[in-house]
Amino acid sequence: MKKLSIIVPCYNEQESLPLFYPAVKKIVKKIPVEPEYIFVNDGSSDDTLDELKKFQKQDKERVHYISFSRNFGKEAALYAGLQAATGDLVVVMDADLQDPPELLIEMYYLIMTGNWDMVAAAELIAMVKID
Repeated sequence: MKKLSIIVPCYNEQESLPLFYPAVKKIVKKIPVEPEYIFVNDGSSDDTLDELKKFQKQDKERVHYISFSRNFGKEAALYAGLQAATGDLVVVMDADLQDPPELLIEMYYLIMTGNWDMVAAAELIAMVKID
């Protein structure tokens, strides 16, 4: 079974996270993967870190977080998440649910066809073959 690393940069997401995490968990159960959640707290000034600690307490094996001492920006958070990822597959998701978690199912099956090196969610699914 493939391992899927889900990287989530977070900046002041205390209100979004309690909606995001259960929604993604529900969808990931429909895909034959072993999930790994990597949340990166980018110096949030709200209770984002407390929410992440709750998630990790619920599932220490799958939920991990990195917490920056201050805000370094989304790119730094993404880089830290990518560095920490151990999955065969990696997805980056925003905690505000701007991309529906349901797209993970279609993205998974598209990438597993072997016809694509990368798939991305936007308003439509983008597929890229790198030769």
